[in-house]
Amino acid sequence: MTRDQTSLPDGFEALEPFVATWAIDGSAARARARDQGSPEELRAFFIAAKDYLEDALERLDHKPLDGLDEQERRLLDLILSLAHVSLAVEVQGDDEPRHRLCRQHMRITRTPADSPI
Repeated sequence: MTRDQTSLPDGFEALEPFVATWAIDGSAARARARDQGSPEELRAFFIAAKDYLEDALERLDHKPLDGLDEQERRLLDLILSLAHVSLAVEVQGDDEPRHRLCRQHMRITRTPADSPI
């Protein structure tokens, strides 16, 4: 994909390698991706994306959800995935594998965030 064909808004090209895995629609799907990701994958995404959080929120917060274009929606999905991943990396840390096992018994299938606007 060339610079002119990125799937994210200008300024977020460094996050392009994470789009296929982490630009996920739906909080239940994001939770599953967190559970399926290896510690190395979670950390790599977290390290790459955390410094873009403030800029992403600045860009997205000024528009209604139904006013986001495809690139902005993908960016929003990435940032929402970052929220899940940051829990694994920053909060759970080395305990994440143990918590992952517990979460297997509490499947998230749908959340209020997954309801239509």
